[in-house]
Amino acid sequence: MRPFDPAVLRAVPAARRPLIGLAVVGVAQGVATIATAFALAQLVVAAARREPVGDPAAYLLVVLAVRAVLSFVGETVAASAGTTVSGAVRAQLLGRWLAVPAEQRPSPARAVTLAAQGSTSIEPYVARFLPALVTAAVVPALAVVTLAVVDWPSALVVVLTLPLLPVFAALIGATTRDATDRRWGALADLSGHFLDVVRGLPTLVAYGRGERQVGVIGEVSQRHRRATMATLRLAFLSSAALELLATICVAIVAVTVGLRLSHGSLDLGTGLLAILLAPEAYWPIRRVGAEFHNAADGAAALSAALPQLATPQETAAPQETAHCPTPQLPSDAEAGEPGDWPPSSPGVCARGLGYTYPGSEHPVLHGVELTAATGLTVVTGPSGSGKSTLLELLAGLRTPTVGSVRGGTTHLVTQRPFLTVGSLRDNLLLGVRPLPDATVWRALRQVGLDGAVAAQPEGLQSPLGDDGRGLSAGQRARLVLARACLAEVDVVLLDEPTAHLDDESAAWAHRAIRELATRRCVVAVTHRPELLALADHHVDLAASEVTA
Repeated sequence: MRPFDPAVLRAVPAARRPLIGLAVVGVAQGVATIATAFALAQLVVAAARREPVGDPAAYLLVVLAVRAVLSFVGETVAASAGTTVSGAVRAQLLGRWLAVPAEQRPSPARAVTLAAQGSTSIEPYVARFLPALVTAAVVPALAVVTLAVVDWPSALVVVLTLPLLPVFAALIGATTRDATDRRWGALADLSGHFLDVVRGLPTLVAYGRGERQVGVIGEVSQRHRRATMATLRLAFLSSAALELLATICVAIVAVTVGLRLSHGSLDLGTGLLAILLAPEAYWPIRRVGAEFHNAADGAAALSAALPQLATPQETAAPQETAHCPTPQLPSDAEAGEPGDWPPSSPGVCARGLGYTYPGSEHPVLHGVELTAATGLTVVTGPSGSGKSTLLELLAGLRTPTVGSVRGGTTHLVTQRPFLTVGSLRDNLLLGVRPLPDATVWRALRQVGLDGAVAAQPEGLQSPLGDDGRGLSAGQRARLVLARACLAEVDVVLLDEPTAHLDDESAAWAHRAIRELATRRCVVAVTHRPELLALADHHVDLAASEVTA
């Protein structure tokens, strides 16, 4: 990635104002730096010639005060810019992934790495590296122009030696970029493997394979550690090389100035000003090199995020089947209270539906025909027959390879429904407009959870931990079923809603599903014959036919 890609401003509109603020403050700090050299040179010359030092000292104090204020403002603006851009990138990534079909999203491991640590690492890139880049673009140019006016031989030395630093920095930066890419890949591998292990931990423990994963994670962690240490070694060596090169260049300027001072061909004030300005021409570039290593992860993360943030090209809509009826949805005036909506026409319709996963040659679904109206439609089939994939297609989370899907708004309850850290009420109304407590309690009564929630010390405000910690598996399943009852949608999609429930919890869930199906179109995937017995329609994916 380039030091700064203007595509960031197009992809992340929230970054424009803070980055412009960084540029303005950087230019002001550059001017103040040159003014400091003049003030300090005047003070030293006045002291050496035994002249009054009051005015030069006052001038220097004013300049230093201005630099202190600019430094404070610069740090504040840089910190604000870092958090703003980092948060904006994370929010836009999540919004982008939620708005596109699953085929256009990165793998879960890559997505977690990019949205979590990747977005966080962008903060030091913006807060530290970009201000250094602005300073490197302003201060050396001002220093060279000033030197050319006051002492052209010193300016000539700086002009001839200054390009060496960017050249060496670019060569070292290319190596650093490769090392950072390897480290980023190792981190993604570690994150992905750890995520897979955590998800499959119950199964691994059940089959006695949990201990083996400790060694595998340790091996991947060591690979990440070695990549990190290699990057750090390179950073330290490159910083030392740039420091040595800059020191030699400044020494050349100092030697030439000293020789001319000793021969009397150069004024003391001019020589002192040249010696003070020369380091300012080299220092910003050295700082850019050091900050680049510190922000290399952010540069790599931003480089990986920009393609994700690019505006997707509109894809052609799948050809609609003439015999696929358009659902008649209730109007706002008809909708009334959630749970009291009038029955609607067919909620979802699929014609010739087929799907093949990216990278696979064999379709998981082929020629599926389905028209589901108000009532309960149960989908059955052996494991791997595409039942969950069918629900994701009906929900619009995936794009059919062939065929078409039409329907109203949907609410999908997956096998691992999302429960956030918050109150029971927050989790029940997640993605739902605010509703009165009476409506919420009615949904809880439908699934048989009203007694358990009422027994909690804080009732609906009782806190839940991550992934619904604090509730049993059966209570969690019924809680998300109650959330589905509250959702203002036309179609409710349930993926194995009672797969891991005991008989009592499953009976409550079945009654709630049957009652919900009297008002909504409900499509449920199940292996339970009890739920199949309650169905109005049956879709057997093994036979690829619909039984009314």
